[in-house]
Amino acid sequence: MFITIITDCQDPNATGRQITRATALFQLPANLVGISSDIEAAGNIIDMLDASDGQPGIIMANIAPRHKDAKRWPNGTPFGYFWYKNTLIVSTVDGLTLSLVKKLKLTDAVQVFDIPTVADACKDLLTLYPEQSEYLKHTQFRSFEFMPRVAKWVWDKRNVPAEKTAIETFPDAGNKVWWIDSFGAAEYGGNCKTTIFPEEVGFAVGKTYTIQGIGEITGYAKLKDVPDKTPALIVGSSGYNEHRFLEIVVQGENAAKKFNLNLGDDIVIS
Repeated sequence: MFITIITDCQDPNATGRQITRATALFQLPANLVGISSDIEAAGNIIDMLDASDGQPGIIMANIAPRHKDAKRWPNGTPFGYFWYKNTLIVSTVDGLTLSLVKKLKLTDAVQVFDIPTVADACKDLLTLYPEQSEYLKHTQFRSFEFMPRVAKWVWDKRNVPAEKTAIETFPDAGNKVWWIDSFGAAEYGGNCKTTIFPEEVGFAVGKTYTIQGIGEITGYAKLKDVPDKTPALIVGSSGYNEHRFLEIVVQGENAAKKFNLNLGDDIVIS
């Protein structure tokens, strides 16, 4: 069994606390992937499902800003959960976090929690001190106090109240950059993983594409085939099963810096 935490709470203190909490609850080692945006969370959920190779486990994903559009929530975006085969995914539900789950049709619905309702209903499962359920309703560190606990309760088949929400109501990913890697030596990093599958653009090796803001670019099967200093569109390693995301690369150079690409940028291919 595996446990992977995907979160924007990633400084050393927050990392240590979250891993310790998950490890203590499940009595298993836990891994943590640090992110900064909902589109990064979306791609990493898919990659961790792929990395787990179908084994039982838990993925917990948290990206919950409290500023700008997120002000509409009383205390940040709600959390929800769904099962995909042997894996339990517990995640914040706002923005694009579950957009690639939607794209790959991994579930038709998400069970969404209301934290105060869950805190009251599961009060007997909180045994540290009498006021703990009230504290849980208002904590600012929900990925530490709420997310791993509710994951444990759902995993243990406890009766946790939640509202079924159709995945079709969640936003689409669009065609974007979801990760900028550091593959190999530092100067060779900057390969840009996109949310685009090869079949969506009629990808073929040797075919020339025009990418808005970049210009003409040729398709190659994999990075090793790309000539030095040459920009290319390749089929990357990220994705799930037969669905692998396209990447924009420059052999021996940093594609993100060369083309001024950033996380979340729209990619228009013709």
